[in-house]
Parts: sequence; structure tokens; C-alpha cells
Amino acid sequence: MSDDRRLVWDGCLNVRDLGGLPTVRGEVTRQGRVVRADNLDRLTAEGWATLHAYGVRTVVDLRNEEEYRPLLPLPEGVSLVRVPLDELAGPSWWSRFGGLDGTPLAFRPYLDHCADAVAAVVAAVAQAGPGGVVVHCGAGRDRTGLAALVLLALAGVTADAIAADYGLSADNLRPLWPMLGRPDEQGEIERVLADAGTTAEEVLLEVLAEFDPAGWLPEEDVVAVRARLVG
Repeated sequence: MSDDRRLVWDGCLNVRDLGGLPTVRGEVTRQGRVVRADNLDRLTAEGWATLHAYGVRTVVDLRNEEEYRPLLPLPEGVSLVRVPLDELAGPSWWSRFGGLDGTPLAFRPYLDHCADAVAAVVAAVAQAGPGGVVVHCGAGRDRTGLAALVLLALAGVTADAIAADYGLSADNLRPLWPMLGRPDEQGEIERVLADAGTTAEEVLLEVLAEFDPAGWLPEEDVVAVRARLVG
């Protein structure tokens, strides 16, 4: 693992450990507990072996079921939990907020209107068995970005560190767009943010300033996430 927490898993581009981040209580999140990633379907046999050797035993897939097209099966001893965030948002959410998808501007509406889906992500990590957990989607930026924001906030990671972690995905994903034959999405994201008169960092800090899980996240899951990431 490099100094910036990036992990090299053959077949993926945007993988990093959520350990090594400072908390408001002066602690540091523990490495090997929770990893964020892009599309694990692209992992080679070497990539899966590296994931397994890193200690990951639970995969939390945030994609819809039809997006699941693995080249290889899960290694023995690794379990899969599905929490399809896009599907769980529902048609009403997409009609109101779909234009924000792909940008952090979607995070606050999702937290406001899809609390049960976010709680399901938290529960998947909180209730995972022994071993590390990897949370992933397609690019590891949007759905995974929201999940990472919530998990790190529950662990008490500082807002600046959470925002900085989100920002790492843009550079990591630059090689992906030519592979898919698509233009780099970062320019369009920045245009949408500029039209809204804000930046990704400002949006994330605003979301975190108003993040209050009391009343909609089970306390036992919050405690378990904190214990996994910090305890």
C-alpha cells in the first residue's frame, strides 16, 4: 500500500483503504477494515488473490443486479451482500434529482429521501463477519463515495479528510474513460457544480455539517461501524 492508501488490485483502478484517516477525537482509522473500490467484476485472478490476501471477506456491492457481470467467481470464503442504491432510490427520486447523479450534489437529496437505503449500507458493514469489507460500485466514486462519506462520518473522521478522500477518485478514474470509449466525466461534473455556484469540497463539507444519523440509524450499527473502523 502506498502512502496515499491506494491499493493495487489487478483489474481495478480506484481502490483505497479507509484506514489511516484522522478523527475529531485524535484517533486514526484502522487499516484493513474497510476498503472502497470500483468495479470488482474486472478483477483478474491475480486481483482477486490480492483482495483475499489483504484480508477482505465481505463484498458489499452497491450496484443494481443487472450490472453484476463478473469475469470470475468470488474466492472461497468471500461473501457478497447487495445494496442496490440506484434501485432503492425509486422512480420518484430519479425524476426529481436524477440530473444531479454523478456529482456530490446528489448526496444530500439521497440522505434526505433514501434513509432506509443508506441504513442498509451501514448495516451491511456493521454486521459483516470477521475480516475486511470492501464497498464498491461501478466507478467507485458516486454510490461508493456516498457510502464512504457516511461510514467515515460515523467513525468521526474529520470533514476535511472525508472531502479529500472523495477527491482522489477523479485522478484514479482518468484511465477508465478511454477504456470505455467515453469522455472524461470530470469536466461535466465540474460544469454542473459551477452552474450551482459551488465546488465538490464545499458540497461535501455542507453535507457533513448537517449529517445527523440520530433517529434513522440503529445505534447498534453505528457502534459496530465505529468499532470496525476505529476500535
